[in-house]
Amino acid sequence: MFDDASDLNTEEKKDWDASAELGLLFTSGNTKTETFKTKLNAARDYENWRHKGMIDYYRSEQEDQNTGDTYVTGDRLFVSGQSNYKFSPDSRSSLFVFGSYEKDKFSGYEYQGTVAVGYGARYRYSPTLFADYEIGPGYSVNKPIVNGVVQEQESSAILRLAGNLVWDITKNSKFNALASTEIGEENTKSRGELSVSANVNSSLALKFSVAANHNSYLEDPSKEKLDTETAVTLVYSF
Repeated sequence: MFDDASDLNTEEKKDWDASAELGLLFTSGNTKTETFKTKLNAARDYENWRHKGMIDYYRSEQEDQNTGDTYVTGDRLFVSGQSNYKFSPDSRSSLFVFGSYEKDKFSGYEYQGTVAVGYGARYRYSPTLFADYEIGPGYSVNKPIVNGVVQEQESSAILRLAGNLVWDITKNSKFNALASTEIGEENTKSRGELSVSANVNSSLALKFSVAANHNSYLEDPSKEKLDTETAVTLVYSF
């Protein structure tokens, strides 16, 4: 087992690591569609603090071949941020504060937001493989949509469980798996993503990912509880 200090050189790493991800898909002919996906990630690990944030946006439009009208088939924004305070620079244990906001009218909710605090631990299983585990209480708010009508805001206490596995397969390729679940009184919201990336050069990588978003309860029975997304994107690191 390896400790955090030797894993991540926390005494030397002072700057933010950031990456921008972009994917585009256009079709024409019998079906005309436009799909746009972008994601921004930022992270910093130094001494007693570990920070990370993400902005993930997806939009899809399709043209009606009979009328020529264009209508939106997907429009989702997800934003999250987290800070971990490590008990010491070389400690695997930490306290975290997490917050997220998702706006996706096609999911059955106008928006969903979460704030949570708790205990986190990072375990290094080899020089190229580590995993983060987190557990803690929190609070969620949301606005359901039923038959196209936005309902009153709801709130609930939750228990958040999360895990993230990072494996440097080779010097130029990486595997990432993350999963989280927020257990509430009526609804349990879960997210997961598997991805593999391969470097094209020192700054650019090609990434393949499969993601899923699940709500255990929706007030609108016409909506699907599970949304999935498969994407191939270019990632620029800076």
